[in-house]
Amino acid sequence: MSILFVLCPIIAIGAIIDAIAGGGGLITLTAYVAVGLPPQIALGNNKFAAASGTTIACYRYMRKGQVDWKVGTLAILFSLAGSSFGSYLATRYADAYLHYLLLALVPAIAVFIMLKPDFGQAKPMPTKYSIPLSAVAGLLLGAYDGFFGPGTGMFLTIIFTSVLGLDLLISCGTAKVVNLASNVAALVTFMRFGSIDYAIAIPCAFSAIIGGYIGSGLAIRGGVKVIRPVMLLVLALLLLKVVASTFSLF
Repeated sequence: MSILFVLCPIIAIGAIIDAIAGGGGLITLTAYVAVGLPPQIALGNNKFAAASGTTIACYRYMRKGQVDWKVGTLAILFSLAGSSFGSYLATRYADAYLHYLLLALVPAIAVFIMLKPDFGQAKPMPTKYSIPLSAVAGLLLGAYDGFFGPGTGMFLTIIFTSVLGLDLLISCGTAKVVNLASNVAALVTFMRFGSIDYAIAIPCAFSAIIGGYIGSGLAIRGGVKVIRPVMLLVLALLLLKVVASTFSLF
């Protein structure tokens, strides 16, 4: 019970952030490890709660028509393939070089978001370009998710917005649908190998559902005014994580 009193509020906060901009796992996974759960159990519990919170967030985005299914469906299929490839790479290669890449990439993305006043405004790309690009985005971000993971939903949102020209809110909804598919795929694996402590996972899942409901509601009502600052917060958290992980490699 003492663990749940600590975890449940943190999981709810992480789910709120995840529903708005993605990247909530940076908070929730850290919390699971901090209370003493073994790494595999922490990962399994995190996916169990994340899938629950993302499901309710997806429902709210879909109900408001904030999902581009042409982009999302193809991105889902290619992200699953990319995730498998990324997981394979993770078993063969160290992620040190990716840390160095992110150390430069994350601040650059933050500056781009801050200095681009029209970021998030819809500038639709012709279908003949948007469809293949959505496949490429799904493949690359799926591979990133399988190889490293943190911030995948946020990166999807940024690509859907800045490259494919989707409205920021629709980008968030579409990214949530893609994220849900990858979460469920990973969750099945964790369940198969018994890497979930249900006494902790189920209460945390309820917290994630509450957080997902609140976060998606805030994003739908507030739009760019809510999503942009949360994205910058997630980028800051990701940069802190990458810096910490990079120094631990030495």
